[in-house]
Amino acid sequence: MENQTRRQTAMLGGRRAATNATFKQKLEQMALPLAPLVQLTTGYIHPAFPGTLLNFWLLTDAQLEELAHFYHQRTPCQYTFHYPCPINWSSDMPIEEKRRKIGRFIGLRGCESPVRMLTEADIMEQARRARISEEDEMWRRKLRWY
Repeated sequence: MENQTRRQTAMLGGRRAATNATFKQKLEQMALPLAPLVQLTTGYIHPAFPGTLLNFWLLTDAQLEELAHFYHQRTPCQYTFHYPCPINWSSDMPIEEKRRKIGRFIGLRGCESPVRMLTEADIMEQARRARISEEDEMWRRKLRWY
Protein backbone atom coordinates (compact mmCIF):
# COMPACT_ATOMS: atom_id res chain seq x y z
CA MET A 1 0.00 0.00 0.00
CA GLU A 2 2.82 2.39 0.92
CA ASN A 3 4.61 1.67 -2.41
CA GLN A 4 1.45 2.44 -4.34
CA THR A 5 1.09 5.81 -2.55
CA ARG A 6 4.72 6.70 -3.35
CA ARG A 7 4.23 5.79 -7.02
CA GLN A 8 1.10 7.92 -7.24
CA THR A 9 2.87 10.85 -5.61
CA ALA A 10 5.80 10.52 -8.00
CA MET A 11 3.49 10.31 -10.98
CA LEU A 12 1.50 13.30 -9.78
CA GLY A 13 4.68 15.35 -9.34
CA GLY A 14 5.76 14.33 -12.83
CA ARG A 15 2.44 15.38 -14.26
CA ARG A 16 2.55 18.75 -12.55
CA ALA A 17 6.07 19.32 -13.85
CA ALA A 18 5.01 18.24 -17.35
CA THR A 19 2.18 20.81 -17.42
CA ASN A 20 4.12 23.68 -15.84
CA ALA A 21 4.93 26.13 -18.65
CA THR A 22 7.73 27.84 -16.71
CA PHE A 23 9.40 24.51 -15.98
CA LYS A 24 9.17 23.46 -19.65
CA GLN A 25 10.65 26.79 -20.72
CA LYS A 26 13.56 26.41 -18.26
CA LEU A 27 14.24 22.85 -19.50
CA GLU A 28 14.30 24.06 -23.10
CA GLN A 29 16.62 26.90 -22.12
CA MET A 30 19.00 24.57 -20.28
CA ALA A 31 19.08 22.22 -23.28
CA LEU A 32 20.41 24.95 -25.59
CA PRO A 33 23.57 23.69 -27.30
CA LEU A 34 26.80 25.65 -26.95
CA ALA A 35 29.18 26.03 -29.87
CA PRO A 36 32.54 24.55 -28.87
CA LEU A 37 35.63 26.72 -28.70
CA VAL A 38 38.80 25.27 -30.20
CA GLN A 39 42.29 25.69 -28.82
CA LEU A 40 44.40 28.00 -30.98
CA THR A 41 47.51 25.84 -31.04
CA THR A 42 45.98 22.42 -31.73
CA GLY A 43 42.43 23.01 -32.93
CA TYR A 44 41.15 20.55 -30.30
CA ILE A 45 38.11 21.02 -28.08
CA HIS A 46 38.58 20.41 -24.36
CA PRO A 47 36.79 17.21 -23.25
CA ALA A 48 35.08 19.09 -20.39
CA PHE A 49 33.77 21.85 -22.68
CA PRO A 50 30.03 22.08 -21.93
CA GLY A 51 27.80 20.90 -24.76
CA THR A 52 24.68 22.55 -23.32
CA LEU A 53 23.82 25.37 -21.00
CA LEU A 54 22.99 22.87 -18.27
CA ASN A 55 26.43 21.28 -18.59
CA PHE A 56 27.96 24.76 -18.23
CA TRP A 57 26.18 25.28 -14.90
CA LEU A 58 27.34 21.85 -13.72
CA LEU A 59 31.07 22.50 -14.28
CA THR A 60 33.18 21.89 -11.18
CA ASP A 61 35.96 24.12 -9.89
CA ALA A 62 38.59 21.70 -11.25
CA GLN A 63 36.95 21.64 -14.69
CA LEU A 64 36.82 25.44 -14.80
CA GLU A 65 40.53 25.53 -13.94
CA GLU A 66 41.28 22.98 -16.69
CA LEU A 67 39.30 24.98 -19.25
CA ALA A 68 41.13 28.19 -18.33
CA HIS A 69 44.47 26.42 -18.66
CA PHE A 70 43.58 24.62 -21.90
CA TYR A 71 42.51 27.87 -23.56
CA HIS A 72 45.63 29.78 -22.39
CA GLN A 73 43.80 31.98 -19.85
CA ARG A 74 45.21 30.73 -16.54
CA THR A 75 48.87 31.34 -17.40
CA PRO A 76 49.12 34.20 -19.91
CA CYS A 77 51.26 33.48 -22.96
CA GLN A 78 51.53 34.58 -26.58
CA TYR A 79 48.13 33.01 -27.39
CA THR A 80 46.11 34.45 -24.50
CA PHE A 81 44.94 37.59 -26.28
CA HIS A 82 44.27 35.89 -29.62
CA TYR A 83 40.96 34.51 -28.30
CA PRO A 84 37.83 36.62 -28.95
CA CYS A 85 37.25 37.55 -25.29
CA PRO A 86 40.34 37.00 -23.10
CA ILE A 87 39.88 37.04 -19.32
CA ASN A 88 42.01 37.73 -16.25
CA TRP A 89 42.21 34.44 -14.36
CA SER A 90 43.12 33.78 -10.76
CA SER A 91 42.95 30.36 -9.12
CA ASP A 92 41.90 31.81 -5.78
CA MET A 93 38.61 33.26 -7.11
CA PRO A 94 35.34 31.77 -5.84
CA ILE A 95 33.68 29.25 -8.17
CA GLU A 96 30.86 31.67 -9.07
CA GLU A 97 33.36 34.19 -10.40
CA LYS A 98 35.29 31.49 -12.28
CA ARG A 99 32.05 30.30 -13.89
CA ARG A 100 31.10 33.86 -14.81
CA LYS A 101 34.51 34.49 -16.38
CA ILE A 102 34.50 31.23 -18.36
CA GLY A 103 30.94 32.03 -19.47
CA ARG A 104 32.08 35.41 -20.71
CA PHE A 105 35.09 33.79 -22.37
CA ILE A 106 32.94 31.35 -24.36
CA GLY A 107 30.44 34.06 -25.29
CA LEU A 108 27.48 33.55 -22.97
CA ARG A 109 25.28 36.59 -22.42
CA GLY A 110 24.76 37.74 -18.86
CA CYS A 111 28.25 36.76 -17.73
CA GLU A 112 29.66 40.29 -17.79
CA SER A 113 31.21 41.80 -14.70
CA PRO A 114 28.52 42.66 -12.18
CA VAL A 115 27.60 46.31 -11.87
CA ARG A 116 27.79 47.58 -8.31
CA MET A 117 24.49 49.06 -7.18
CA LEU A 118 24.79 52.15 -5.00
CA THR A 119 23.02 52.12 -1.67
CA GLU A 120 21.07 55.07 -0.38
CA ALA A 121 23.94 55.87 1.98
CA ASP A 122 26.40 55.87 -0.95
CA ILE A 123 24.19 58.27 -2.91
CA MET A 124 23.83 60.58 0.09
CA GLU A 125 27.62 60.56 0.63
CA GLN A 126 28.22 61.43 -3.05
CA ALA A 127 25.72 64.30 -2.82
CA ARG A 128 27.38 65.58 0.39
CA ARG A 129 30.82 65.52 -1.24
CA ALA A 130 29.51 67.32 -4.34
CA ARG A 131 27.87 70.02 -2.18
CA ILE A 132 31.09 70.55 -0.18
CA SER A 133 33.11 70.73 -3.41
CA GLU A 134 30.73 73.34 -4.85
CA GLU A 135 30.90 75.43 -1.66
CA ASP A 136 34.71 75.27 -1.65
CA GLU A 137 34.79 76.39 -5.26
CA MET A 138 32.40 79.25 -4.53
CA TRP A 139 34.61 80.49 -1.65
CA ARG A 140 37.74 80.16 -3.79
CA ARG A 141 36.19 82.41 -6.46
CA LYS A 142 34.96 84.98 -3.93
CA LEU A 143 38.16 85.13 -1.92
CA ARG A 144 40.77 84.64 -4.62
CA TRP A 145 42.35 88.07 -3.94
CA TYR A 146 42.93 87.38 -0.25
